[in-house]
Amino acid sequence: MKSRRSCEVKRNSSTVSWRRIVPATVAAMAVMLACWSCSSTGCTDNRSSLPLAGFYTSGSGSTIALDSIDVGGVGAPGDSLLLAAGETATEVYLPLRSEREAAAFFIAYRYKALDFPELNDTITFGYSALPYFASEECGAMMRYRIKSVTYSRHLLDSVAIVPTDSVITNANIENLRLYFKTSSADNQ
Repeated sequence: MKSRRSCEVKRNSSTVSWRRIVPATVAAMAVMLACWSCSSTGCTDNRSSLPLAGFYTSGSGSTIALDSIDVGGVGAPGDSLLLAAGETATEVYLPLRSEREAAAFFIAYRYKALDFPELNDTITFGYSALPYFASEECGAMMRYRIKSVTYSRHLLDSVAIVPTDSVITNANIENLRLYFKTSSADNQ
């Protein structure tokens, strides 16, 4: 019987130790999670440097909303459609790839009288990728310096870089302005 009692004591002491270890482990995990969540407060939500292109009329320079254009990457992997006809938009993000020095985008007009491949416009950006160490919390990200812009002029009148320093950062601001030729009634 003595041996049986000693087994019971051992069982009870091991139960007591588990009752102490489990809450301590849970508390330690909670502290670790709280520390991890605190460390990301110094980092911005937007860690991608994407050029934002706004749509404007070439006549008056006012913002326009377009609903019948496709915008996509030329030679981009996978589905490169960034904006599809049927979506009304006043701007579009044009992502650049850090492993390249140039990126091209097409604009296909899906308006009934303009839906011809020969009227599509193409914009090509020459750029350099600039690695940028933001902080310990954020890590590294890419910035881009636009070196050149070439474009066709079917229905696209011009492309402007704003602000003029040509560096694309992760700030959520308009970096490019696409000026479109519109009807003469819009230009007056």
